[in-house]
Amino acid sequence: MRVLMFGWEFPPHITGGLGTACFGMTKGLAKNDVDVLFVVPRAYGDEDETNVRLLNASEVTIDIDHEKDRSYWERVQYMEIGSNIIPYVGPEEFLKYKDGYSTVDHFNRTGSVFARNYQFSGKYGMNLMEEVARYALIGSSLATKYDFDVIHAHDWLTYSAGIAAKETTGKPLVVHMHATEFDRSGENINTDVYAIERRGMEAADRVITVSNLTRNIVINKYGIDPAKVVTVHNAVEPNDKPKSEYERSGLDAKVVTFLGRITYQKGPEYFIEAAYKIHQVDPSIHFVMAGTGDMLEKMIRRVAQLGMGSHFHFTGFLKGEAVDQMFAMTDVFVMPSISEPFGIVPLEAMRLNVPVVISKQSGVSEVVKHALKVDFWDINGLADAIYGLCHYKPLADCFKDEGKDEVDSLKWEAAAKKIKAVYESVV
Repeated sequence: MRVLMFGWEFPPHITGGLGTACFGMTKGLAKNDVDVLFVVPRAYGDEDETNVRLLNASEVTIDIDHEKDRSYWERVQYMEIGSNIIPYVGPEEFLKYKDGYSTVDHFNRTGSVFARNYQFSGKYGMNLMEEVARYALIGSSLATKYDFDVIHAHDWLTYSAGIAAKETTGKPLVVHMHATEFDRSGENINTDVYAIERRGMEAADRVITVSNLTRNIVINKYGIDPAKVVTVHNAVEPNDKPKSEYERSGLDAKVVTFLGRITYQKGPEYFIEAAYKIHQVDPSIHFVMAGTGDMLEKMIRRVAQLGMGSHFHFTGFLKGEAVDQMFAMTDVFVMPSISEPFGIVPLEAMRLNVPVVISKQSGVSEVVKHALKVDFWDINGLADAIYGLCHYKPLADCFKDEGKDEVDSLKWEAAAKKIKAVYESVV
């Protein structure tokens, strides 16, 4: 079986969990005899193509004056393009950008989206919607050039490309919902993004969600037919390197870590407030916030207000080996997400024998037993769980050993087998 897959990022060039999930998924699919043609807006040449063939959208030329290429655009022109959309950027950072950004109500024939050659940034920047439109145009074009059985599109940025490919070829479409607009923005959603998500799921033959939590949102908030929504939980790549091979921090103290986008969805403020409660009882514990996001400056100011600066560390964005190095220094990992469709990071911590505290409002809580689970808003409960794992060795040892065994059984090969079954149901 061969799949034409649309994604927005692929390791080592990632901004979060989506690229990591796509990498593990494609490796798992390869082990299940599925060949994947993976389209990215921009390929850099250093990606691992052992189990996948990358197609670089930046290398695809389009001539809108030719009838064939113009017909591709006709299949995607119904998109609601424009508006000041910068997803994954919250209101504070958005205000810094918007003065220099003019709203685009429509693309005309001279717009850069119709240029013969177009260089994608592959980022989440100011021209994102232009890139999404061009990506859809190229998706329609690429679909005519390769032989495949099914189309698979990841998250809203690629849904329009998936729809265009389906319209061009008639091949079945599977869309993968890794995070909804309600996860990113709460109830104050961006209606343009919501519309693209809904249109993608309505056009799809099957919708894969990363948790039952996300499946319920898709059905109840978007009105998608439950019969075509299937949950396939994420997994994690194994790490055979023992924790002892990584360098320790050099601190003669416990280290508690938050690692993720520092944005509303991830609940960073709850981590800081719980840290302050612990700091008042045991000022020897150090806290780490690893990542970037629109709430970073606000979180730094809050730590300063609480007087924890000497015991609270901000690392910036980490990826790859640096993530495992951080976990090797960590005694407790915390994910207090307000709404987390899945959450691969706790699994990455558990595979290195790090006990974890996660919110009950996360998809990963559906599949792991050996994690302490609290409501994201329960700062006292969060502080108690962290304190317990830091101070009661038998408790921490139990979660380290049992958690490692548990997460080692959550393999991408098994998840990919379920995804292949979804393909087979629509082919």
